[in-house]
Amino acid sequence: MAIYEFNGVAPRVHPTAFIHPLACLIGQVVVEAYCFIAPFASLRGDFGLIKVGEGSNIQDSCTLHVKHGEVCELGGNSHVGHGAIVHGAYLEPDCLIGMNAVVMDDVRIGEKSIVAASAFLKAGLVVPPRSLVAGLPAAVVRELTDAEIAQKLAATGRYQELAVDCHHSLRSVV
Repeated sequence: MAIYEFNGVAPRVHPTAFIHPLACLIGQVVVEAYCFIAPFASLRGDFGLIKVGEGSNIQDSCTLHVKHGEVCELGGNSHVGHGAIVHGAYLEPDCLIGMNAVVMDDVRIGEKSIVAASAFLKAGLVVPPRSLVAGLPAAVVRELTDAEIAQKLAATGRYQELAVDCHHSLRSVV
């Protein structure tokens, strides 16, 4: 797997987290328990800290980065969809970032919120808890229902199970 020390700081990965061998972690990166990091995800902690909270998943081809001296933090059970970019943002627990969404610096997303696929969240946007966010530029569309939040939590749970399954059964073949 591609895990690199940078300026004397190496990523820290909990032993229950699964990092795919084709993912890349550099420098100040912390991945907590039961996380799933998919192929081609790039978590570049060369300028600042990237923290991935317990039970979170970062799917294929996602990019997490941060400005110099800043922090990019995903609260527990965060779910970052295929191809999304999260740059210097803070996600409270149980958020979902849709596929190909872009979340810029200093964005704060309230717990149990969902960002729609391909949304663009401008720097500094503050999203209240339980919000659906969509658009270019993104805006809060409405409050999420209990059923929508339950569906998101179930999907994140499947990725937590996938992390465990990959430790036991994912094998390279020729």
